[in-house]
This record gives sequence, C-alpha cells and structure tokens, in this order.
Amino acid sequence: MTRFYLPVAIAALLFAFWFSPDVQEVAAGVAIFLFGMLMLEDGFKLFGGGTLEKLLERATGSTPRAITFGILSTTLLQSSSLVSVITISFLSAGLISLIGGVGIIFGANIGTTTGAWLVAGLGLKVNIAAYAMPMIALSIVLVFQKAKVLRGVGFALGGLGFLFLGIHHMKEGFDAFKDQIDLTRFALSGVLGLFIYSLIGTLATVVMQSSHATMVLILTALAAGQISYENALALAIGANIGTTITAIIGALGANFQGKRLALAHLIFNSATAFVALILISPLREAVDWISAMAGIAPTDYPMKLAVFHTIFNVLGVGLMLPMLTRLITFLENRIVEPVPDVSRPHFLNEAVDEFPQTMEIALRKEVLHLYENASELILHGLNLHREQIFSTDDIERTVRRSRRAFELDLDEGYERRVKTLYSAIVEFTTRAGAKRLDPEISERVYALRDVASDIVQAVKSVKHLRKNVLRYTTRPQGVVTELYDGLRTEIARIAVQIRNLSLAAPEDRSALWLDQERAEIEAASRSTAKRVDALIRTGDLSATAATSFLNDSGYAYGAMRDLIEAARSYFIERDSAMAEVERILSLDDEEIDEASDDKNARPAERMP
Repeated sequence: MTRFYLPVAIAALLFAFWFSPDVQEVAAGVAIFLFGMLMLEDGFKLFGGGTLEKLLERATGSTPRAITFGILSTTLLQSSSLVSVITISFLSAGLISLIGGVGIIFGANIGTTTGAWLVAGLGLKVNIAAYAMPMIALSIVLVFQKAKVLRGVGFALGGLGFLFLGIHHMKEGFDAFKDQIDLTRFALSGVLGLFIYSLIGTLATVVMQSSHATMVLILTALAAGQISYENALALAIGANIGTTITAIIGALGANFQGKRLALAHLIFNSATAFVALILISPLREAVDWISAMAGIAPTDYPMKLAVFHTIFNVLGVGLMLPMLTRLITFLENRIVEPVPDVSRPHFLNEAVDEFPQTMEIALRKEVLHLYENASELILHGLNLHREQIFSTDDIERTVRRSRRAFELDLDEGYERRVKTLYSAIVEFTTRAGAKRLDPEISERVYALRDVASDIVQAVKSVKHLRKNVLRYTTRPQGVVTELYDGLRTEIARIAVQIRNLSLAAPEDRSALWLDQERAEIEAASRSTAKRVDALIRTGDLSATAATSFLNDSGYAYGAMRDLIEAARSYFIERDSAMAEVERILSLDDEEIDEASDDKNARPAERMP
C-alpha cells in the first residue's frame, strides 16, 4: 500500500506545483502546520513528564470525568489523534476501563472543536506570523538545553510557532490562488454536494492523519472564498470520519481492548456524521440563530463553521451517551476477549510503546505474569499443588503429605511458559532502551528485566532438582526423603511469602522480612552440609545420596536467593519514607553473614 500511495502523492504534488506555483504555498502551509503538531507532541512527551498519563489513569472513575478529561486534554494538545493514541496505549496496558476510554473519545471530539474557534476567531483575523517568528527563534535556544523541562518547553513553543506559521501560509496561498482560479466553480449543492465533499474531507484527513489540519485548511479556503459555505460544512463532517484512521492505525498493534476502542471511535464519529448529514438543514438554521445571538456577522462563514463544528459534535455526544452501555456490550460481543494463553505475552504490544509510563507499567504486569507461570512450574516441579500450598496453615505438613508425582514435562513447560515470555520481555526492554526515556524510568525498566532474569534462573534451578525429587519424595525413604522435604518446604514457604507481598498494599510491604529470610537461607545452607556429614558418619545416608543431595541443595538455595532478590526488586517501594527507614535498618552483606553465622552456631531448626 505504501509503495503505491507514496509515488502517487508525490506525483500529485509535483503536478499541482507545475499547474500553479501558488499551490506550493498552500502545500507548504499544510506541511509546516503538521510539523508544528509533531513538535508540540514531542514537547508534551518531554515536558509532560508523565503528567497527562497520570491524569488519564485517574480521570476515568466516571463517564462525566472521562468526557471532561477528553475535552480538556484535546483543548490543551490541539490533537484529538494524540489523545486517542494515549488512550489506546493505556487501555492496552490495562490501566483504564473500556467505558472510561470511550468517554475520553467522546470528550476529545468536543475538545477538537476549540481548534476551529481559535483559527476562525484569531488565526484568520490577526497577523499571527508576526508572533510565530519570535516563538520559533526562542524555541531553538531552549531545544538545545540539557534540562528536559526546558527542551520540552522549547519543542512546545516551536510547535505553536510552526502551527501559526502554517496557518499564515495556507491563508496567503489561498488568497493568491483565488486570483488565478476560482475553485467555487466546482461547488456542488444538494445531496450530491454533501456526499462528494464529505468524502473529500474524509480522504484529506486520512492522508494528513489530522482532522485539525483539515479543519484549518477548510477554514482558510473558506475565508479566501475558494469553497462555498455549504460545501465547507460537508468537508467538516467528512473530517470527523477521517480522524478515526489514526485510532485504527494505533489499534493495529494493540490488544483486544485497544481494538474495541478504535471500533467505538469509528462507530461514534460515523454515527455523528450521519446524523449531521441527515439534519443538515435544521443544523444550519441553529447555526444562524446561535451566530446572531453571539453577534457573529451573517457573512462571517469561518466563525459560523466553527459554530456548526461544535454543535454537531456536542449533538453526537448527546445522542450516544444514553446508548453507552449498549455500545460497550456490542463492542465486547463483537471483539471477544481471547482465551488467555499463558505462554504468550499479555501486556507487551506496540500500542504501549508510545509512552514511557505505559511501557513501564505494562512491563511490570508482564513480569508478574512471568512469575505466576514460573511459581506454578516451580511448585509443580517439586510435586506440590500451588493452591494447597497457598491455602494451608502448615506448609511442612502439607509438603510431607504431597507424595504423588505430577505428570509434568518441566523442560517443555519451561520452553513454552517461561522462556517465551522472558524472550518477549528482553525484546521489549531492548526497544525501550532505543527510546529517549527518562533515566529514572530507563533504570526501572532494566531493573524489571533483571527481575525476570532472577525468576528464570529460579526455574532452571528447580529443573535440576526435578529428577531426585521424583526419586526420593514420591514414597518415604527415610532420612533422604526428609532432607528433600526440607528443601521443598523452604521453597514453598518463600513462594507463599512472595504471594503475601503481592497481595499487600504497597505501603505495607517490608524489606525487613526479605533480609531476615536471606540470612536464614545462608544459615540453613551452611548447616545442611554439616548435617549431611554427620548422617554419613552414622551410616544413615549413603555417600551417593549425600553427593546428590548436596548438589541439589545448592540448586535449591540458589533458587531461593533468586526468588528473594526478585521479590525485593519488584515489590519494595524505594521512593517512600518507609522504604528509606527500611534502607537504613536493612542488613548489609556483612551483617547478613554475621546473622547467618549466628544461625549456624545454633542447631538448625528449619531443616528436619
């Protein structure tokens, strides 16, 4: 498609430039305007520091709040397409609900009308190019600063400057163009005109991927008298349909929720456009009445177009709101949630790549998904039911009673349920590293990759244990079974404690347990070797079984260390006041060694 579209677009532009040099200024104005929008978006991403994303996460508690947020954010950013992409990104990451996302889309359609008011009321009546040049000049100074906030302000200021400059060139181009060719000769009235010009507006917005740019083009052409007022109304309706293309493209790499939102956007904008076309005559009368009440001149068609744009978007929201619940039900039935495949990533997709916060949060959820898969494999590899272990009040007794061998291919389970997810996590963090992320976010992203690595290493360690677990724990064989039951109990207990951490509120999570547990593991690891020596001397344990157990205990304690380190990195909040207290109180490596020596000096209480 791109190979066909690009040559045709270039050829059409070159032909238009040859046909009329004044077309160059109009085309340059559109290009400058779109470049300004890109700069404004880049400035938001730098200067925003995640502010808008955080607001988006919190602003969807109710439909009115979601609509209000959509209006305000689109008014601020002057891009309903950007708000749509942000919403799809957060919806794909599981941070907002579908109904909240649809509410934001409703609000964004109203918010985008403010751009028409600004252009019609200011851009076409004031020499905004005089303001554009100083803004662009100042922005360059700020863009080359090291501070992220200053660079963000620079991009935003430059973006606004280029927006103003683009509007100026479009206006000048149409003013010059009308002296050569009168495009009103191609005006069409009636139903045919509505249909043809609505289609043109849709196609223009699809090409530019910005309804805002299309509306500016329509307004400047209307102000220059190059299109009729009736045809301008149809073009504005078509632009509303065409703006859905950005959401559809953004949803291609999203999960099922993102695709539902894109479909909702298409349904809403298409229904709104259909109603506007059907009611075009009453809407024109309403525009005339409101314009007269507001003191807008009967011949000020750009301002009247802004009024019309606002009326039919507000009308669309008013008509769709009562049917919101039915719309959500239709979306859920039309795009069914796929049956979860634990072997595939649930949260890592192209849609969440757009913004740093969604990247980090989606990665956190995927690492937790990896741990859920891994913990099940670890416990099943030890012939333990995860549900029984998590629900029991006596882990040691439950372990002793668990003698039935699981029918489990641990190697196959590792390849399908752990390795595939870990590969996706590594690939995702590599993509994240290629982006210009904030150093703090980048550090947390790579820390999450290390958590995933620790989890994978724990599963690998249990893979080594599996053979002798099957050999010595499926039926009682004296002291060797007791030794392996001890290892199984320790790993199970750590899995239970990690689950408790995941269920606790962030402010209630403590690093102190992790340090204490690590010290006890080191103590138990040292005392185990001594106990095995004593069992060999008394003849209760053969040298062959002892050697196997010592090797396996090394793997088991390694798995425990990896799980504890993963839990520390994942669950413990380092930026809270409590975390700072715990950092001061937590044991360093030397203190852990001392604590484990103290444990080692006492009889081992934890190993049977």
